Order: sequence, then C-alpha cells, then structure tokens
Amino acid sequence: MKKKAFKAAFPYTIPIGIGFLFLGMSYGFMMQSKGFSVWYPFFMSMFIFAGSMEFVTANLLLSAFSPVAAFFLALMVNARHLFYGLSMLDKYKNTGWKKFYLIFGMCDESFTVNCTVTPPDDVDRGWFMFFVNLLNQIYWVFAATAGALLGYVIHFDTTGIEFVMTALFVVMFLNQWEESKDHLPALVGLICSAICLLIFGSSNFIVPSMIFIIVAFTAERRFSKKPEVAAK
Repeated sequence: MKKKAFKAAFPYTIPIGIGFLFLGMSYGFMMQSKGFSVWYPFFMSMFIFAGSMEFVTANLLLSAFSPVAAFFLALMVNARHLFYGLSMLDKYKNTGWKKFYLIFGMCDESFTVNCTVTPPDDVDRGWFMFFVNLLNQIYWVFAATAGALLGYVIHFDTTGIEFVMTALFVVMFLNQWEESKDHLPALVGLICSAICLLIFGSSNFIVPSMIFIIVAFTAERRFSKKPEVAAK
C-alpha cells in the first residue's frame, strides 16, 4: 500500500523538486552569507517549512527583538494557509495519524497536487498525500542545506541574493495579473503597500500594509453586497 502510494506520488513532485533545488539553494547561500551556520537553514527548513517566511526570518533574527511584530508578520505572510486548510477538511478525513503531518507539511505546491490530483483507485489517498508532502519537504530541506554547505566551499559576491524571493513574488504577481480579469485585488495590494511604505518606512511597512489590505478587502466586500441587498 505504501509502495504504491509512493510510486503514484513521486512523479507529481519531480517538477516541484527541480524548482525547490534552485530556490532552496539560494536560501541556503543567503543564510550562509549572513553569517548563520548550516544548522540554521537545515532546522528552519525542517520545522518552519515556509519558503517566504524562512527568507523573512533571516532578517528577523538579525533585527531588534520584537516577538509581537514577528508573530503578526508570520500570520500575515502565511494567512493563505487558513483558506488552504478549510478547503482540505474533507480530503483529510479518515487519514488517521497522517493528518497531523498533512496539516504541517502543506506548502503551496503540496496543496496544489493534493487538491487537484485524484490518485488511482488502488492507491490509498491518505498515503498518497502524505508522500507528496514528505517528498516536497525533503527536496526543500536538502536544497537549503546543500546551498549553505556550498556557501563554505564556493565563495562569490552574494550581494542581492535575497532578491530571489522578491523576484519569485513578482513572477507570481505577473502570472496572476495575466490570468485574472479582475485586477482590483492586485491594485488594492499595490496601493495599500505604497501608502504604508511612505508612512512607516521600508523597515516597518509590511505588517501595517497587510492589515490595511485586509481592511480594504473587507470594506470592499461589504460595499459590493449592499446593492444586491437593496435589489432584493
């Protein structure tokens, strides 16, 4: 049963593993360039397992201690997982002890595979999702650790390597802009971020901008419902 599930899950994770290899190694290089030992990217990628938050955490560890700001920043950056989790409630039913790891190991890529792929009838669904999560995490931990180790051997100017995360989000933004006909959410995000950047500065604008975006979306949702109520 486990072997069949592994064989069924593995092909779906290969493209993800290739992507994780480059992004994870960039993260490992960045951590090493900032003076962290190899154990930091190893354990952070193992226990945090949230690519964007791991990049952000590197700067949090080097900045002034502010647990409240760090908590809200982590919550805002990974808030999308709240909606991921709600949509996976039915799929995670009757998976036993594997449910705990399925919840913890649900990154964006694992969610995409487990949400859209239906395993063959002779493959246990719980084990299939488990191996999707496990393989993706193994790829990420390996890549992050390998990048940190190579950073000790290969010496080059790593100035700007942290921009890889910014580049990733820019590509995701452009992809969503092209695929979606409604550009209002993207414009709201840009405008709110720009306003908070001007008010709070580049070091403190992320959390306020996230809160501002949520408030704006909530207000827009209420205003858009009012005409429907009036029409009824």
